Amino acid sequence: MEKILIVPWEEDELTYEFFVPEYIEQIAQNVLEYYDFSVQSIKVVTTKPDKGGSIWKLETSAGPKSLKLLHRRPTRSMFSLGAQEYLVNVKEARVPPIIKTKDGSNYVEAGGKLWFVAEWIEPLTPVTKDLEGAKHLCHALGEFHQLSKGYVPPSQSEVASRLYKWPKSYQKVITKMDWFRNIANAYNELPASSHLLSVVDGFEEQAKRSLERLNQSSYLELVQHGNEYWGLVHQDYGWSNGQMGANGMWIIDLDGVAYDLPIRDLTKLITGTMADLYRWDATWVREMIKAYHEANPISSKLYDIIMIELSLPNDFYKNIKEVVYDPEIFLNDPTTISMIQTIVDTDQTKWPVLEEIKDDWKGVE
Repeated sequence: MEKILIVPWEEDELTYEFFVPEYIEQIAQNVLEYYDFSVQSIKVVTTKPDKGGSIWKLETSAGPKSLKLLHRRPTRSMFSLGAQEYLVNVKEARVPPIIKTKDGSNYVEAGGKLWFVAEWIEPLTPVTKDLEGAKHLCHALGEFHQLSKGYVPPSQSEVASRLYKWPKSYQKVITKMDWFRNIANAYNELPASSHLLSVVDGFEEQAKRSLERLNQSSYLELVQHGNEYWGLVHQDYGWSNGQMGANGMWIIDLDGVAYDLPIRDLTKLITGTMADLYRWDATWVREMIKAYHEANPISSKLYDIIMIELSLPNDFYKNIKEVVYDPEIFLNDPTTISMIQTIVDTDQTKWPVLEEIKDDWKGVE
C-alpha cells in the first residue's frame, strides 16, 4: 500500500454523501490492522474531498473511536499530533486522547499521509446559540490557549507558525482586493460585478488602515516572546469544534493547530458570530472577550491587536475570495448580490461597536 498516493477526489451526482474512493477505504482497513482492537463497525462521518481527508467513526472491542486520514503533509501532521499528545498527557486538557498502535506509535503512515485513531468522546453537545453559549466557547478557547503554552514539537516535525506573518497576511488581503476589482472589471457583464466594484474600494481602504495600525502597534514587540511563549491557535475553532461534555467543554479537530498570537482564534470567532447575528453587538463582543480573558488574561497591548484584527474586512474577504476560483459561477450566482449587501450592512454596524469598546482595556497590564 506504500506505493499508492492519496490525492483529492471529485464528488458528483453519482456519488453518495461522504463518498470516499474504494482504494482509500482499503487503505483504512489496512491501517486498522496496526491497532490492538477489533473493529465491529466503521462509518464515514465527514470528508474533505478537495484536500484528500476523511474521518470515520469506529465501534471497537475497546469502545468508540475515530479514525482520521490527515490531508496535510506528514511532517506538518506530526506537529499537530505532537500537540494533541502534549495537551492530553502533560496538560490534561479536554481534547481526545490518541490511541497508540501496537508498536507504540501515534500514527500510521500510508498512502503518503498520516492516519491516527483517537478516543470518540461521548456525549458531546453543542452549546446553545446564544450569548451564554458564546461565553462558554470563549472561556474554553482561553483555557486551550493557556494550556498549549510551552509546547515543543517532535524533532522530525515541521514547525507550523503564523506568529511572525501578520503583516504579510494583511498585505495579502490588500493584494486580493485588487484581484477582486480586476476580475469584476474583466467580467463586467455579469450581474454581481457592478455590486462588487461599488464596494471593493471601501473594503480595500479598511485593510490598508488596518495594516498601518498593525505596523504602529506593539505587534513586533509581542511576537519577540516567541512561539512557545504564546502557544497554539486552533485555526478552525467555532460552534462545532468546541462542545460540552460530561466534565466541561471539549475541543476537537486539532489537525490545523499552529503557533500564533492566540487572540486570532478569538477574533475569528467574534467576527463569525457577528456575521451570524447580521449585526455587531457591543454587549456580545465585550462578554466574549471577558469570558476569554478569565481563562487566558489579555494585556492592554494584546487588546489593541484584537481591535486592529477586528478592523480588518475579514467577513468580506472570506466570502468574496471564492470569486478567484470560478469568476463566472460566482458573479452569475443570484445570491452573490444579496450576500454582498448583507456584508456591507453588517459592516456598517461594526464601526460604532469598535469605537464604543476601544478603550475598555485602558490601564490593564
